[in-house]
Amino acid sequence: MSGLNIAPVVRKEFRQIRRDKRILGVLLFVPALMLVMFGYALNFDVKHTRMGVCDLDRTNVSREFAQQFFTTEFFDRIVTIEREQDIDRLVDGEEIRVALVIPRHFGRDVERGVPAQVQIIVDGSNSNSATVSVGYANNIVQQYSAKVLTNTLMRTSRRTVAMPLDFRPRVWYNPELRSSKFLVPGLVAFILMVVAVVSTSLSIVREKELNTMEQLMVSPVRPIELILGKTIPYGILSIAATVSIIVLGYLLFDVSVKGSVVLLAIVCAVFLIGSLGLGLLVSTIADSQQTAFSIAVMISMLPTFILSGFVFPIRNMPSIIQAITYIIPARYFLVALRAVMLKGVGLSAFWDQFLLLSLYALVIIIASTARLRKMLK
Repeated sequence: MSGLNIAPVVRKEFRQIRRDKRILGVLLFVPALMLVMFGYALNFDVKHTRMGVCDLDRTNVSREFAQQFFTTEFFDRIVTIEREQDIDRLVDGEEIRVALVIPRHFGRDVERGVPAQVQIIVDGSNSNSATVSVGYANNIVQQYSAKVLTNTLMRTSRRTVAMPLDFRPRVWYNPELRSSKFLVPGLVAFILMVVAVVSTSLSIVREKELNTMEQLMVSPVRPIELILGKTIPYGILSIAATVSIIVLGYLLFDVSVKGSVVLLAIVCAVFLIGSLGLGLLVSTIADSQQTAFSIAVMISMLPTFILSGFVFPIRNMPSIIQAITYIIPARYFLVALRAVMLKGVGLSAFWDQFLLLSLYALVIIIASTARLRKMLK
């Protein structure tokens, strides 16, 4: 392998990239655009849910209880509902998503220490929002119940009361439970995979369309040198895209790298090698740039988004789908990425994922080299 043979291919590829504004846009501007769009649009935090209050008790106690829901950013009081019959109309018309129903004698029961019932009606057409809203409401009710219990015991028995259980949850790595900290590493994997595969998939097939493939076939350039020459420019630009994504993730979403930057760079480099090799493999199979683009998008975007654990937990998938995820490289990359970025751990915590990711990159490079060698012959 000679650097003298690789350098002309690299220079030629850079010239073609400069001429093709589409590839330049995909490599430099699309990653930042995708991060901003997905980062703000894909938000699993449910805030400012529209709530209506049907207070049939109309006492100071019931009003105080209802107000507990609006001291947070999770619920907004939209309307006061006079009759229970109006709830159907308001939910059906999507004027409210949640209705709080406080029955008659609620205040009396609370003051007497008798269990008082309240009802939360939630629009379940959006199951994710409904589940999160129910969780928020349950937490507010439990806090209010503990407050009432404490006040009651202090009035009737002694000045200080110890609760039977002192439950203090601690959330590691993401104490605020912000979805952005979960999503940004996934977006790095998603964008890097799509950009690297799509951009590289057009390299060899472009030579076919320009009728310059014959020149490569008679040149002294070996297949491995051609692969390096074709992928190095896209690798450099993909690295620049990766750095920009991580920096924007910190500036826009406050997601910083907790672990070793060197380890993060190594993990990204291995994943990038496999992604570039996959794009090159697609380029040797396709007959036109349009076909190459379609195949690249199909094998990179959908599997990475759906089957990598980026959005949907793999353990919640059917067994047959879980088996398919083992051939998705982003699955292993995402585990390593979140471990370094969010947890700040070392290689010992995810060495098996890194090993499988390296194996994937090796297999892809061997396959693309074999395919290109066959084409040049």
